[in-house]
Amino acid sequence: MKHLLQKVRRSHLRLLFAFVFTLACTSKTIPSQIPLQDARNADIITTNTHLPLPKFSSLSEWEQRKAFLRNQILVSAGLSPLPNKAPLHSQIFDKLETKDYTIEKVLIETLPGFYLGGNLYRPRNGAAKHPAILNPHGHWTYGRLENTPVFSGPSLGISLSRQGYVVFAYDMLGYNDTVQLPHRFGNAEQRLWSFGPLGLQLWNSIRALDFLASLDDVDPAQLGATGASGGATQVFLLTAVDDRIQFASPVNMVSAIMQGGDLCENAPGLRLGTSNVEIAAMFAPKPMLLVSATGDWTHNVPKEEFPAIQRIYDLYGKADQLGVVQFKADHNFNQESREAVYRFFSKHHPQLTAPGELHEHDISVPMLQEMLALSKHPLPQNALDADGVFSLWKSLASSQNQQNQAPDFLRSRLRQTLAVQLPRDVIVERHGDQIVLSRESKKDRVPGLWFDGKGNPAIVINPDRSSAADQTEIVRQLKKDGRSVFLLDAFQTGIAKAPRPGDFGVSPPSKPGEDEEESADAAAGYPKFLTFNVSINAARVQDILTAVAYASRDHQQIDIYANGDACIWATFAAAVSDVPLSLHLGNAPSIESDADYLKHFNVPGILRAGGITTANQLLKSSPGIQ
Repeated sequence: MKHLLQKVRRSHLRLLFAFVFTLACTSKTIPSQIPLQDARNADIITTNTHLPLPKFSSLSEWEQRKAFLRNQILVSAGLSPLPNKAPLHSQIFDKLETKDYTIEKVLIETLPGFYLGGNLYRPRNGAAKHPAILNPHGHWTYGRLENTPVFSGPSLGISLSRQGYVVFAYDMLGYNDTVQLPHRFGNAEQRLWSFGPLGLQLWNSIRALDFLASLDDVDPAQLGATGASGGATQVFLLTAVDDRIQFASPVNMVSAIMQGGDLCENAPGLRLGTSNVEIAAMFAPKPMLLVSATGDWTHNVPKEEFPAIQRIYDLYGKADQLGVVQFKADHNFNQESREAVYRFFSKHHPQLTAPGELHEHDISVPMLQEMLALSKHPLPQNALDADGVFSLWKSLASSQNQQNQAPDFLRSRLRQTLAVQLPRDVIVERHGDQIVLSRESKKDRVPGLWFDGKGNPAIVINPDRSSAADQTEIVRQLKKDGRSVFLLDAFQTGIAKAPRPGDFGVSPPSKPGEDEEESADAAAGYPKFLTFNVSINAARVQDILTAVAYASRDHQQIDIYANGDACIWATFAAAVSDVPLSLHLGNAPSIESDADYLKHFNVPGILRAGGITTANQLLKSSPGIQ
């Protein structure tokens, strides 16, 4: 009888454990927890999506996020790691002199054979050292030399120099003196190398800051920046990645409802999960003035974006360092807006400026020919053409990839390039052999077939569909061996195929060398699409990692079987995974040339991150990967 009672109790315990386990599983399998549509198809983000505002409960949480975002910006821009800083070979010439300021022409070599043009405004107040201000311009017709009621670059430079600042106003790509590349360029091949207007302009801004800080009459500890529209985008991207800027004013650009419409303000991966509001907030706790207008996309700033950024300043106890003004006007950097910037900067340099100089007066703007650096002054003989600049970019990136062998850096950069995460909690829904996984916060759907078994699970990936994999000899043998088997339908394969507005699939219709602005995909905004939404192949790598997270919940080792293009997805997934994996690859395509990547693994930035060479290098350095 005693033994019978023990058996009954054990039986009851088994039933109880089974019930608890079932309850735990069903708590994760409520249909409403997994969306009916994959958010990566249904929730497409565009530059005009009203994006959520940043919210953080602690300074440590924000600082961690800030470090992640800095890396995201640099990776997206193709600047991770930063290129080596070659000599600028600065040329400063043709000085225009007045009684209280001077204007000079400038050419600096930001990359070997690539030149940035601008104007240097200097005060004549007798001081040995001055604070200095970078001034990138927006998309005005004449760029830094625009002189209209909406924006006057010379008026800004002259006024700030009268107030005691040294000012460097410099070009966007394709404007005025910076003419080796057009303002709008980019194609699918160049995206593989993260070569585009945003990254090159951000590099120009970093080198412009190097130039400004190197001047004998500049205090390198007092560097600031201001710009409007696309120039404001450059300002807050620069402040996010370069700590040397100490005071700033992005004008009429920081917004939760519009993120920048030009190619130079967008790059693949730049705003995945973030916005200009959060990027601008990275400048906290330093002094910053947000200038906004009632007639453009910054009309909500005083009541929406400003309070959100101020909450981040509050985490530092520095809410008083953030200012906001708004003017009843259309999109601009007009005199009223400029004078607001003067007053804000003066608050933080009270010893510098007489009150009368905070209003523009008696400004005489020189003729364009007197301001253009290339007027009667040709580019140096080593100046590259557009193809030459791209070749240089690739060469410098390849050299860095060969020299940098630190696994932690390479793995982190590759994860950020692929925009993948290693999920810790995966929601699961099962109906018989059918299974769907989801990362709760991402609202994605990862479907397939799951067959229960014992031992280390096997994940099988067919590039077409899971049902095709089910008919293979490998799967039959795995089932015969009693293994747990997950036949995965990775993103946009098999039953995971679905319409995806704005996407052109794995290989968008852009030929290598074709100007993006004139290609079919540019008309639909494909480059901007990638700024906010992951590429298809990157999503496939994520799905494999999600499947690994689920399959490894009770195991230390996972076997992955893949064939065809799925071999590449699996290789990159294994390279960034923190779970021990054993790869079994069949019929893997050759991946050597840029064209091979466009055909088999078209992920923006993948070659800047080292490509399959780096992935294989990481596999060799990971003891758990076979």
